[in-house]
Parts: sequence; C-alpha cells; structure tokens
Amino acid sequence: MMRRLAVLLLVAGLSAPAASFAQAPIPAHLTPADRGRVERIQDTLDAITTLKAHFVQIAPDGATTQGTAWLDRPGRMRFQYNKPSPLLLVANHGTLVFNDSELRQTTTLPLDKTPLGLLLAPNVTLSGAVTLTAFRHADGQMQLTLVRTTTPGDGSLTLIFSDQPLALRSWSVIDAQGKQTQVMLSNVVLGGSFPQNLFDTDIGQAN
Repeated sequence: MMRRLAVLLLVAGLSAPAASFAQAPIPAHLTPADRGRVERIQDTLDAITTLKAHFVQIAPDGATTQGTAWLDRPGRMRFQYNKPSPLLLVANHGTLVFNDSELRQTTTLPLDKTPLGLLLAPNVTLSGAVTLTAFRHADGQMQLTLVRTTTPGDGSLTLIFSDQPLALRSWSVIDAQGKQTQVMLSNVVLGGSFPQNLFDTDIGQAN
C-alpha cells in the first residue's frame, strides 16, 4: 500500500551500505559564508535535546498523512500518525520499528542506517559518513542535500531550515528509484520532557 511505501521511503533513504561501484559523491562548492551557515545548522541540530511537532507527510503519489512527532536525543523518536491511519514509528535502543496495525506487519531497521538516525545521533555531523552535495540559501531559507559517502546511489536526504530564526522546517527523502517522500513540521516546541513509554519499541503497548 502507498502509505506503507511512503513510510518505508522516509526511514530507508541513506540505508545500510551495500556493494556499490558508483563514483564518489561530489561535495557542494561552499563559499566561506556558506560554510559558516552549514556549521551553524550542524550546531543547531546538535543542540536539540527534545522536540515535539505536528507533521504532514507527502507520499510519492501526492497522498498526505499527518500526526505528531516527538524527538528525544540521542536516539529516541516517535512518529504517531493521526487516525484512521494505522501507522506508527518508534526509535529506541539503536533500532527503528515501523508498525502497520491494520496489516499486522512490523519492520525493524538499524537506526544509524536511516535518515532519522542522522537527526538522532549523539553528535550531529554533516561530513565524513555523509557528503553535502548541494546547498542553497535564498528567500529566508537554507536547503542542504546529503548522501551517504560510500554509497551515494542509495538515495539522498534534503533538510530545509528557516534562516531567522534558524529552525528545521521540513525534509525530504529520495530513494534509489527517485521516489520522494516529504515531511513538513509545524508547531515545533523545543525542550521539556516526555513520558518514557512514548519510546517503547513494543509499540503495541505504548500510549
């Protein structure tokens, strides 16, 4: 089903490295000012401890779903889709679990092999294991595109930030087949604490 495909694209871009003969990715050419902006983005992401936001997800076919996202760095996250959607994503203990209660199907992935792993890492780094291939600063926004350095053909992750104030507003994942899934955030609240059972990977028990 398309809703399941969209979520799998969301979590599977920049997936686990596989044998690849693709050429090394070409890093974006950055001006000194751009390098400063990228460092500012990296520092801002690294400074996030907890985040709660409303999200809208756009599937490759244009269908939309929405819900609430919680991030608790490092390593924990919950994407709860509004009913009637049966979808739920929970990350904890280095694992990302995706459940479709209607289909009674559960998918488990290593968190550090997903785009969300980049945002939930103990230290956010926009270099090394990933390569920044594009950067754009215009109209009060900054947009940067990342690929896995060793297997760039696996897909890309694009992050979009408002400039003033600097804040993550959306991201999109493009898989190896060129299918794109977008996630847009609103009503973002930083700080605070969340009930620990939000991040229970036995997601049938989380409330």
